[in-house]
Amino acid sequence: MTTGVRRRMGVEERRQQLIGVALELFSRRSPDEVSIDEIASAAGISRPLVYHYFPGKLSLYEAALKRASEDLAGRFVEPHEGPLGARLLRVMRRFFDFVDEHGPGFAALMRGGPAVGSSTTNALIDSVRQAAYVQILSHLDVAEPPARLELVVRSWISLAESTALLWLDGRGIPRAELESQLVHDFGALAAVSAAYDEETAAVVRRMLRDEPADGPFGDLVARLIALAS
Repeated sequence: MTTGVRRRMGVEERRQQLIGVALELFSRRSPDEVSIDEIASAAGISRPLVYHYFPGKLSLYEAALKRASEDLAGRFVEPHEGPLGARLLRVMRRFFDFVDEHGPGFAALMRGGPAVGSSTTNALIDSVRQAAYVQILSHLDVAEPPARLELVVRSWISLAESTALLWLDGRGIPRAELESQLVHDFGALAAVSAAYDEETAAVVRRMLRDEPADGPFGDLVARLIALAS
């Protein structure tokens, strides 16, 4: 019989381990409900040792949030291949994967948690929104969007956030339907703004040019025609 030997970790390795443990716990329950003692126990170290690496739960939460925000921002990265509707649908699937995996932590962040309101937290949230915004504009092949198109993209990102929060409350609507609906929402918001602004209209025409009839935007058009008939 052999006895396992606990390997001594370096400072940065231990910090990263604690961040991972905290993120896992925050993903299952609201950060307010997770204690330093639980984090220490899950990491296999003492409570004082946690404080050796982080001055308190707030600093550990912010570090975990930074890792989560980088992960979430990465979910919006998508190859520029194929129709836009299909690309956005893949993005929404990855976005909801994250929401599903980190439900309580995601909700606590957006609704109010131990670090909400701090400059660090606000900057991280804004960085995710900005990363999503930049990615969407790149898929639209627009460097400097007209005011109405900027409003469309930023409003849609906010809509995706609020939709995810409402879904987490009861999951009353099948996730796949919401993912498709959010892609439809983007198309509808863009189309309405295009009716008021020729610059946005030019972008929307280009956006729809290569969309197949059986793609998300084609499905939206078919649904609207059926609704009006």
